[in-house]
Amino acid sequence: MSDKQQKKDEKTYPTGQKFANYESVKINFVEACRWYLSRKVLPPSEGYEMFNQKWCEPIAVSFTHDRVWWLGHSKSLIHLNGKMIFTDPVFSHRASPLQFLGPKRRTLPAMSIEQLPNIDFIVISHNHYDHLDYGSIRKLVIRFPNIVVLVPLGLKNKLMKWGAKHVIELEWWDSVEINKLTFTATPAKHWSKRGLFDVNKALWCGWVIQSNRDDVNQSKTVYFMGDTGYSKILRQIGERFPRIDMALIPIGAYAPRWFMQSQHIDPKQAIQLFDELNCSRAIAIHWGTFELADEPLDEPPKLLYQYREERLFHLLKIGGSLYIKQGIS
Repeated sequence: MSDKQQKKDEKTYPTGQKFANYESVKINFVEACRWYLSRKVLPPSEGYEMFNQKWCEPIAVSFTHDRVWWLGHSKSLIHLNGKMIFTDPVFSHRASPLQFLGPKRRTLPAMSIEQLPNIDFIVISHNHYDHLDYGSIRKLVIRFPNIVVLVPLGLKNKLMKWGAKHVIELEWWDSVEINKLTFTATPAKHWSKRGLFDVNKALWCGWVIQSNRDDVNQSKTVYFMGDTGYSKILRQIGERFPRIDMALIPIGAYAPRWFMQSQHIDPKQAIQLFDELNCSRAIAIHWGTFELADEPLDEPPKLLYQYREERLFHLLKIGGSLYIKQGIS
């Protein structure tokens, strides 16, 4: 196989007007209705108030080191090479197009948009409402008019309509370098939808972010996984980026497995991917905020505690942070 043909096969091109995974992900309407009608979401074992007390803490933003702050769900601040990067910012009360219906927030954001430091970049993994929120984006681009928004294919026009002035749209494995940072869109096993007639008309992805420093010993690599089911194709990310200093790996929204397994990993699979990608450290994300599946909010961290053993796979409180260190030193 030629290099050109191999490169083409490694990408995901639209089938008609829709994108596709390497491995099929089918969200069957009948199965979705079956799951929704049978849902029995349990509260945290000690109740929502105690869960908030246990898993939320005041946030302190410092710019002296490369660092990651987890703000709840998939919302993280990454300070890297002197720039601030925001992942999947959602501040709304519900992960829904309607703020009176749909999954509601069970834990408050660690800080408000008005309290944020200067944000240089936003990276969006896909267009589901718990990852791409109109109200949050509008407020962010008004407050930070020069912010650069990086999105997977199919979302640029939407973000421009919402007021973003600088939007970069990338395909899987495509990269762009800005201000000594390289952003690479990486594969994920997921899907996209915001309305009745737009299933998979926009791509979904993860993001690898590298600091480009003159001294290679000072460069660092951060991987934001986004939403994904387990797939062997994700191993290619570890092959292309053999040193991942910090990974942001989802651990929630996995139950019931008969319905969620093709689109979300569970804590055990999160550990498996941590190992397969040879990550130095990781922070657990995509839990503790919205009840998007059937497991109680406090189950994902309990299972991660059980499975992680001696791995540097960290459970932060909402508002907590961790330094980005090169390697495992």
